[in-house]
Amino acid sequence: MQLKRAFRVWQRNFTVYTKLYKSSLALNFVEPVLYLAALGLGLGAFVKEINGMPYINFIAPGIIASSAMFAAAYECTYGTYVRMFYQKTFDAILATPVNVDDLIAGELMWGASKSMLYGTIIMAVISAFGLVSSPMVLLVIPVLFISGLIFAEISMIFAAIVPGIDSFNYFYTLFMTPMFLFSGIFFPVDTLPPLVSKIAFFTPLYHLVNVCRSAALGLLPGNLWDVAWLVFVALILAPYPFRLMRKRIMQ
Repeated sequence: MQLKRAFRVWQRNFTVYTKLYKSSLALNFVEPVLYLAALGLGLGAFVKEINGMPYINFIAPGIIASSAMFAAAYECTYGTYVRMFYQKTFDAILATPVNVDDLIAGELMWGASKSMLYGTIIMAVISAFGLVSSPMVLLVIPVLFISGLIFAEISMIFAAIVPGIDSFNYFYTLFMTPMFLFSGIFFPVDTLPPLVSKIAFFTPLYHLVNVCRSAALGLLPGNLWDVAWLVFVALILAPYPFRLMRKRIMQ
């Protein structure tokens, strides 16, 4: 793999995105804002405080994390699959000096970049509404890239093994949605049954939510172990998208 050629794949995806970005705003931007408004303001009228803070302030950092997660997941499941099978974009790219590993690395980099982009946009929105207590939240931006890489890796692993595009329903229903609901975005994980809490600990979204919430309160140094966990998992998962996607593309 050559980083320069992988960057060219990233650049190709970015160029296409700049022409079509309006179509993805509803999913990756408007939807998180609606969650924040409906739950933060609606449910927040009944739930006064959690952990000593207003409910809307409690969930706002978690919305940053979930937005970043779904941005990478959608890009590296449906986006990757469509480019691979329907648009035949992968075939065209592989007809150039770019090899399979360069292509996969570029896809992962683009998924992580899009995760960071949408997480940063939501961060700016909640900051504009005064829901962030510390400028230290800016330190979350590189963490969004690392976690985005994890979500991109998981998504591409699934994209490599699904028999058809309809099978992504299982991925989102059985994996992404439970992680979204039980990773501490809407309520503290320690209120859940012990078994569920232990399972939540092993999800990347749980650690990203911790980092976002701590940084929003100016407490990021206390959660550096969450960052270390994310880096470790990103490294552990890294070989698998390459192995599985290489096999799928060569079929």
